[in-house]
Amino acid sequence: TDLRPLDILSEVVPTSGLARGMRVFQVQGVRGFQLAASRPRALGFPASRLFIHCDRFPEEFSIIVTLRVLSVPAKRNEYVFTLMAEESPSVLVGLRYAPDKLHFLFWSQEHAGGWQTRVTFPNVSLSDNQWHTLVLAVSGQSFSLTVDCSLPKDVVVETPFPASLSVKRASFYLGNRRRRKGVFTGLLRQLVLLPGADATPRICTAMNFKVATLSVPTVLQDLPVKPVSNEVLKYPYETDTKVTLGSRPPCTKQEKARFWFNASRRGLYLCNGSAWISMLEVKQRLDYLEEYQNLVTNSETMGVEVFTIPNVGLFAATANRYTPPGSAIYKWTDGKFVPYQNIPTYQAQSWKYFTIGKKIFLAVANFEQNDRGQEFSVIYKWSRRKEKFITYQRITTHSARDWEAFVIEGEAFLAVVNHREGNNHNIDSVIYRWNPRTGLFETNQTIPTSGAYDWEFFTIGPYSFLAVANTFNGTSTKIYSHIYIWLSGSFQLFQSILTFGAADWEVFSIGDRVFLAVANSHSYDSGMPAPSNFYAINSSIYELNITAQMFVKFQDLLTYSALDWEFFSVGDDSFLVVANSFDGFTFSVNSIIYRWQGYEGFVAAHHLPTVGCRDWEAFHTVEGSYLLYSSAKEPLSKVLKLKTT
Repeated sequence: TDLRPLDILSEVVPTSGLARGMRVFQVQGVRGFQLAASRPRALGFPASRLFIHCDRFPEEFSIIVTLRVLSVPAKRNEYVFTLMAEESPSVLVGLRYAPDKLHFLFWSQEHAGGWQTRVTFPNVSLSDNQWHTLVLAVSGQSFSLTVDCSLPKDVVVETPFPASLSVKRASFYLGNRRRRKGVFTGLLRQLVLLPGADATPRICTAMNFKVATLSVPTVLQDLPVKPVSNEVLKYPYETDTKVTLGSRPPCTKQEKARFWFNASRRGLYLCNGSAWISMLEVKQRLDYLEEYQNLVTNSETMGVEVFTIPNVGLFAATANRYTPPGSAIYKWTDGKFVPYQNIPTYQAQSWKYFTIGKKIFLAVANFEQNDRGQEFSVIYKWSRRKEKFITYQRITTHSARDWEAFVIEGEAFLAVVNHREGNNHNIDSVIYRWNPRTGLFETNQTIPTSGAYDWEFFTIGPYSFLAVANTFNGTSTKIYSHIYIWLSGSFQLFQSILTFGAADWEVFSIGDRVFLAVANSHSYDSGMPAPSNFYAINSSIYELNITAQMFVKFQDLLTYSALDWEFFSVGDDSFLVVANSFDGFTFSVNSIIYRWQGYEGFVAAHHLPTVGCRDWEAFHTVEGSYLLYSSAKEPLSKVLKLKTT
């Protein structure tokens, strides 16, 4: 049996150009065919061109489709492809899409009395104007559909796919069933038949699952054919292009696929729906850092959060140790942070900025009780009228260290790290779900943690993860921190990693590679001899191994009671800066910026004098790029400016 992929889509495209009734469009940086309804037979070819050595359709196979579906009216079906005998109007094999449903059709003379069998996959929503890759695996009575490499939908039917389906005098038709009714109106990028195998393992290896590729026609491949001298492109394609000039415009879903030309930096940028991606610019390289601003704070600062409120400005919220005077919010004004608002807090540890729809929130993690002996952390809401943050919801916490906000399947969540209750470090941390009806966060799930310090949420393809940094279980800092994966409506354990007083997780990507860095703060075990230095220990960087479906250690870096990692980029270069806080003798310790050096991993590039460094934040303004660090040992934080060449 020939098990090579059979590219149905490429068979329709003549080597000299495009078939009649086909146009190439580029949307979201990806190309696909738009099919015309006027000439359905022109989009067909004899099955014998694919099945050269055998005139039987494979008994077991996969069909791989990459498409972009437009909104389909109710009660309307659109055909992705069909295989039909020339003398019959019946569909031998076909795939069609209806609103929220996908139907696979096949003809079985032996088992169904010559009737067509339809296998339906419900709750398949593709009409979101996004690209999607489907893998349909067929074997006997079993049919499995995987969308964007998520969990497969399995269907078992009474009638098996025929073991001997003749394709003599049959033809494939692209996007139709040999007539104008039911023609596919979206964009089609990939249509491949893989005999004898489930194609899912071959497809689900790339990071961009929605446009995963097994075989794509040359005309649709990402790199355009370069014209010779002044010759026109061999395969012209169409796309909507809008270019904005002037200062940095907003980049939201509404501006997606628009360009922005920054004349001052001689750069052209593309909006990906959330951020401006550099397409063409004079690349900058980090040369050195200079002290830019000494930010006097209310007291020692345990954490800092930098955020932008649309149409208002750039802010920094400092989590300060003492009350009074509490914590502060600063606004970037005339190139400096200036005091903007004071908020009463109780040994605040961190802030988290997040939005739900048009609502803007800022949550503080309080470590101690208030004056009335009550222990809670507070969510504040931005008042557009007062242009201040006002109290919105109080949530009972236990020596809270950190908040993490995230969205899964359109629902908003907020997770708190509870560090300890009294002297008990082995307690539950809590995940809250936003209730749109009440407008409040409500308990959704509890997860056992041990002296936890930090939550880190991240997504990989269609999967959502939540990592917790466990620090101390009452007797030892040598304990497991855990990574959880969202499955069936809750977080379930995915992987456990041995850490040493873990204080922070930082997830980041370099190209298609995904990394997870842990900041180990100290090594202590009441049952073991004391080490020569509790605080000079390795912090580790892990890399996702897609084949093994786990994070594996990539690199160890010697750190000194590390409390935070921050990833940032300058031009094409990637960096990690660590917050070294204490070396066993002094809090005046160099924090280090590591540069990504490819095969060498991360290599120390800059040594920055810091005092009790607790947190790093990278941010950008029209004036340049900066790093802000907070000190847990003095009421002074520093803004450093990145000087580039």
